[in-house]
Amino acid sequence: MGNEKERVVIFIDGSNFYHSSKKLGVVDKINFQKLINELVGDREFIKVFYYNAPLNLGVNPKIYWKQQKFFDMLRNIPKVEVILCRQRRVKRDGKFEYEVKGDDTHLVSDLVGEAYENLYDAAIIVSGDEDFVSPIKRVRKLGKKIENAWFSSSSSFNLRTACDRSIHINKILSKIID
Repeated sequence: MGNEKERVVIFIDGSNFYHSSKKLGVVDKINFQKLINELVGDREFIKVFYYNAPLNLGVNPKIYWKQQKFFDMLRNIPKVEVILCRQRRVKRDGKFEYEVKGDDTHLVSDLVGEAYENLYDAAIIVSGDEDFVSPIKRVRKLGKKIENAWFSSSSSFNLRTACDRSIHINKILSKIID
């Protein structure tokens, strides 16, 4: 790499991020530009991929439009790409709920694809989902550095230890909330 700065791409599991930050009571307070700056540091910021699914307008229009406003805010941050997946309606304990489908697949596809295309030197996965361990190991074999940014409420020990570096978001909250 020489004197070149390390190139960094961030992959955010939006559903995991939302639910974790909601548990902390900071879901509407996190400044994503500050989060990006804190995670990247003095390295070269390439891009953020943010994965989530739009809520169903018919279920709760107020929450739907709040989420759409949030997606628009993300899209207005330079170099942030919002990838929308789908929601599936499932019945649990006699009640219908919605779960995001396809977000992990998209994240893994982009993580591996961008690595093979040599578009980054380091990837930061913002999630606590252990399902990413196997693709992380594959990408590390390509010589890429993988970091995991996580919340206490949704963290996998196996995910953290599969990565080169671990960033505890709870410890940097004061730097990223407005």
